[in-house]
Amino acid sequence: MIINLQSFVLRERPYWDELEACLTLLEEQSRAPMTLQQAQRLHYLYERTSAALAQVNTFSGDPDLQGYVESLVARAYAVIHAMDRPRRRFRPIHWFFGTFPATFRAHVNCFWLACAVTLAGMAFGGGAVALDPDAKAVLMPFEHLQGDPADRVKQEEQGTGHHSGEMHGTFAAMLMTHNTQVAILVLALGATWGIGTIVLLFYNGVILGAVMVDYIHAGQSVFLAGWLLPHGSIEIPSILIAGQAGLLLGWTMIGRQSRLPLKQRLRQVVPSLVTLILGVAILLVWAGIIESFLSQYHQPVLPYWLKISFGCVELVLLGLLLAWRRKGATATDEEISSQEAAAR
Repeated sequence: MIINLQSFVLRERPYWDELEACLTLLEEQSRAPMTLQQAQRLHYLYERTSAALAQVNTFSGDPDLQGYVESLVARAYAVIHAMDRPRRRFRPIHWFFGTFPATFRAHVNCFWLACAVTLAGMAFGGGAVALDPDAKAVLMPFEHLQGDPADRVKQEEQGTGHHSGEMHGTFAAMLMTHNTQVAILVLALGATWGIGTIVLLFYNGVILGAVMVDYIHAGQSVFLAGWLLPHGSIEIPSILIAGQAGLLLGWTMIGRQSRLPLKQRLRQVVPSLVTLILGVAILLVWAGIIESFLSQYHQPVLPYWLKISFGCVELVLLGLLLAWRRKGATATDEEISSQEAAAR
């Protein structure tokens, strides 16, 4: 029982300071080996601080003191259990089919929020074009979308609207670079407490909604599906996952439901952000290849039903990748959940 809180803090403070210094050193030099004496000392400090936390939570009414001791225990728990896990060799296939989907599922609420923001933008853009067709001159930033959709479809089907064969490689590389830059920007804008990410997702939704309503209103819905689905079934979800990462960063910046300082919160969430954006980059490489070598060919070269079917298969496979829990992915889900719990 704590009879005198001030004397209790004075007695325990040196041990807390020692533990904090030890944890900071281990977090900055995670690969540095520890001697047996150092490991024993760390374990003693962790046990003593945990015991102090139990006393503080029971007998102290100081929320700042409770938060400080809780953060120390959480950091020590994360460091000690990370040291207990054997270091595993990076396996790209396991990472893409295990770690990446598990990280996506661990933060799926941010993904649904990104979807909601984009859908709101689509409703706004589509509604604006439906009410005022001249609005597309303001909403659509691409010159080839400004004209009559029927005229563009005629040009594409006559083979005068797509790239020549030797240009496909350059066009694919340009698409990969541009789309990856957009995805990184969506993530980076999360540093604005998520506001920038929300604005960019909404704007992308406005453009997408305006294009869809414009082509559907012109009676070109089949062409639209055959044009967008082959690459859009991967590209659009990829941007949404980048938005998921940006919103996760924004939530971390806000720091609600966490007593850790900003530096510690960011350190906890960085692995998830890196995993999500690297997964997005891989998906966008595939989307760029498909857009250049498949989406630009239209009927009669490629029938629309074939392109639409291909896009639907891609979308189903992507959904299975993100939702299907492989045997090796269960442990990954548990690791991510334990890290987030320690961060809180």
